[in-house]
Amino acid sequence: MSPETATDAAADTASQSSVLTVSLGERSYPIHIGPGLLGRAGALIAPLLRKPRVFVVTDATVAALHLDALLASLGAAGIAHDHVVLPAGEATKSFSQLEELLDLLLAARFERSTTLLALGGGVIGDLVGFAAAILLRGVDFIQIPTTLLAQVDSSVGGKTGINTAYGKNLVGAFHQPRLVLADTTVLDTLPRRELLAGYGEVVKYGVIDDPAFFDWLEEHGSALIAGDGAARIHAVLTACRAKARVVAEDEREGGRRALLNLGHTFGHALEAETGFGPTLLHGEAVALGMVMALDLSVRLGLCPPADAVRLRAHLDHVGLPTDPRRLEGAPAWNAERLLAAMDHDKKVEDGKVTFVLARGIGRSLLWREADTASVLATLRAAVAP
Repeated sequence: MSPETATDAAADTASQSSVLTVSLGERSYPIHIGPGLLGRAGALIAPLLRKPRVFVVTDATVAALHLDALLASLGAAGIAHDHVVLPAGEATKSFSQLEELLDLLLAARFERSTTLLALGGGVIGDLVGFAAAILLRGVDFIQIPTTLLAQVDSSVGGKTGINTAYGKNLVGAFHQPRLVLADTTVLDTLPRRELLAGYGEVVKYGVIDDPAFFDWLEEHGSALIAGDGAARIHAVLTACRAKARVVAEDEREGGRRALLNLGHTFGHALEAETGFGPTLLHGEAVALGMVMALDLSVRLGLCPPADAVRLRAHLDHVGLPTDPRRLEGAPAWNAERLLAAMDHDKKVEDGKVTFVLARGIGRSLLWREADTASVLATLRAAVAP
């Protein structure tokens, strides 16, 4: 490619990109969304650095696909860089991996003026964000999410953390990134199952408070999953715009931000039962959890049954799981054990779980009055043999 062609291509890519802002006063930061951003990462990152030095953290799967391109971009921008490659998978969000990462960074004489850079999906983003929050009492970090799930959800909003034996994300901190770069081109490298898992989080935004977006997903969701670049950009933009607005209003989840946990209370319990392993990906758990949340909403008389049917039908249509019993390698589900797992949810207050339920698609709400009998009946209906 000639220099002129390369310049034209870069300009064309830039023209397709959009920038949103998470408005948090002095801690506000941009979200860049569009194709080809990985190749422009160095130029976009450089103005935000205290010193032109970063430490990239990624996992083995992502490193093989995208690390070289990122390092080349950093080098072209004059940014000194080191990197570490961690094991891929949910098990990396652990105390042991956090300790190893922190020790490695300290052994490398990491300084407060150096910026951590998370290149990967939600696991890497959450782990690196938490490390940044506690290393040297807090250092800057940047998110470069490489999965659909991370681009539309976990990379935005500053929620970081690790899993424990008691549940998911129970240890962590709110620590906002300096920048989020969501390169929609990298989604082309995702396995279909990973892409579908991310799509579960996309659907969530329509169910929470955007019925028009849910309508759009019913029409365009299959094309998005099949590789339609414009549809992917629209979905990531819509989801990030919604999340940026909610985070600006309620950064530390004191109220409205809790609605973003739709599907997560049920979903996290299912994940715990599978040991946070490959049997159930997080976005798949969210899809199952949304189905169960709307089923509970119907059971409590909040939601028209037709809306619960509509959600299940769309998830079925695109290929997301809606029945835990049909998961390959699923354990022998036990409703009482799932109910006990939900008692460790972060939204428990005074011994009661705050559920995110719905009065219909696009009309979610927080609900603390769900009786145990109704919750248990919902779980039994979902997992009983």
